[in-house]
Amino acid sequence: QKTSFHRSQTLGYKNGYAFSRLPTVGIGRERLYVNQLSQAELDELANKRPTLTYGQAKQAPPSGFIPAHVAFDKKILKFDAYFQEDVPLSTEEHYRIRQVGIYYYLEDDSMSVIEPVVQNSGLHQGKLIRRHRVPKNDHGDHYHWKDLNRGMNITMYGRTYRIVDCDPFTQVFLESQGIELNPPEKMIFDPYTELRRMPMRKYITPSDFDQLKQFLTYDKQVLRFYATWDDTDSMFGENWPYIIHYYLADDTVEVREVYEKNDGRDPFPILIKRQRLPKTFVDKKKTFPSCVLEISDQEVLEWYTAKDFSVGKSTTLLGRTFFIYDCDEFTRNFYRDKFGITDFQPVEIKKKPLEEVPQVIPPYNGFGILEDSLQNCFSLHPKPPRKDIIKILENDHKVLRYQVALESPNPEDRKRRFILSYFLSNDMISIYEPPVRNSGIIGGRYLGKTRVAKPGSTTEKATYYEPSDLTIGSTIEVFGHRFVITDADEYVLNYMESNAESFPTATLQSLRDHFRPRQVVKETAKSDIPMLGTSKQELDELIVQVQEELKLHKYLNNKNIREAFVQCDKDGSGILDKANFLALCDSLSVPTNTFLVNKLIDLCSCGEDKINYHDFLRAFPL
Repeated sequence: QKTSFHRSQTLGYKNGYAFSRLPTVGIGRERLYVNQLSQAELDELANKRPTLTYGQAKQAPPSGFIPAHVAFDKKILKFDAYFQEDVPLSTEEHYRIRQVGIYYYLEDDSMSVIEPVVQNSGLHQGKLIRRHRVPKNDHGDHYHWKDLNRGMNITMYGRTYRIVDCDPFTQVFLESQGIELNPPEKMIFDPYTELRRMPMRKYITPSDFDQLKQFLTYDKQVLRFYATWDDTDSMFGENWPYIIHYYLADDTVEVREVYEKNDGRDPFPILIKRQRLPKTFVDKKKTFPSCVLEISDQEVLEWYTAKDFSVGKSTTLLGRTFFIYDCDEFTRNFYRDKFGITDFQPVEIKKKPLEEVPQVIPPYNGFGILEDSLQNCFSLHPKPPRKDIIKILENDHKVLRYQVALESPNPEDRKRRFILSYFLSNDMISIYEPPVRNSGIIGGRYLGKTRVAKPGSTTEKATYYEPSDLTIGSTIEVFGHRFVITDADEYVLNYMESNAESFPTATLQSLRDHFRPRQVVKETAKSDIPMLGTSKQELDELIVQVQEELKLHKYLNNKNIREAFVQCDKDGSGILDKANFLALCDSLSVPTNTFLVNKLIDLCSCGEDKINYHDFLRAFPL
């Protein structure tokens, strides 16, 4: 094994001077011990120091100490082992061989046993013994790496492990420490696991018919028949379309359903999966079960073949009769070449016309608007009824307001006054009751916006109130309550006069008759006011003077005075009789005997016995 045969060099140079040295190795790189100092001489020279001028030399420090956890860090001895485990409750195996790995950590002399994890084994695998110093006997001794070797048994916590081999690092380490290793053994495997890995034996009985030739000849060749199943005798039955596939490669039959778009059926296209269908059964015994998992050749006398399918004839497959009315071009060519059949006239299938079921609309239950509730009878996802967008845009924010009185046998209800609003954009009506103090009735919204049907209208032919039905003095019925129209806004008259062609003459004339006296009074007031010779500036100065004088009368309540005048004006014209005006001032303790108040009353007079109280109330600010 020697590879180098040259002699060692004994001549060297240092600082430009030649010097000779003794050789340390001979020919073949063999170390020479003759020309070297002994270990004792080397130690003596290492510790010897020359005597210095100032005393003896100090002792050299000893070499550094390396602890075991640093010297043997991450150095692990690995042994391959197995143990045998009994299986008492099994007929297929009596014992089980489990392979493990034994790890010895040199840094702290600890050990651990780990079994490789096998998926779906059903065993508790992984770390069988955690890392620690494993006791060797009852005397307190622990296992050391000197106790481990190949081909030996080691017992830990009552379980005996057989060590069969180790890794190369473990082998080199133990041999360097002078331990003679036993020869490695062969790892033993679990017999039941090896049995499971062996392929199962299959017994194939030879057949006289060459199925391979049939498969190679007719592979991917399928006969297609179009058939129907008449199920009209059952409830909700109909003619169901099907497609029958006959596979020539293995004489199997498949039946698939034909679905149309939006037919409302669940998507299950296969009625009969691909299989061999029996045509004639062997005479069964009474003891033979009526339901079997698989049908074999022993129970079947004859199977369905291509001869059993023909256009224009019926065939029964698994108890269901199918009528074949047509086939595809490949099927026609196959029967023409194979069996000599040329009659493939398709049969026309006539569908029965569907009976029209009259739609019965249920009676209106009173919830919501009639048109909106009616949409639930037409669709599962009702849509809101269509609106007249042009009408909404033209009549947006156009409202006709009327004053109505409740027609009731109760005297308290007859005094109640309401504001009826008719919305021209959507023909809806809302009723509002102005609150009256100390009346005992809470005012506010009486009826929300809704369309009000006329009395006698039905859900099939509903008629609703229109502006032409709202005349002065007419009675309207709103959900069982009767209201009498007593007054209206001037906007109602102006709107109807501007659209006179859309309203009847009677409605327009009733409003004109109602507003004529009020217009006469206003014209009279306008004609009388300029005759007084008083300008607006003088009236404003007089009102300021009256306000300063009335401040002395602290008992006056301006809010009550205003409400009393407005309530006394029944028609809302702003004009009161002079007698009623003075009587109302006396009841409210207004000092009408003063000079300034009398002058204000004269300026607010409209003729001899009429007074416009709006300018008078300016002297009573809120």
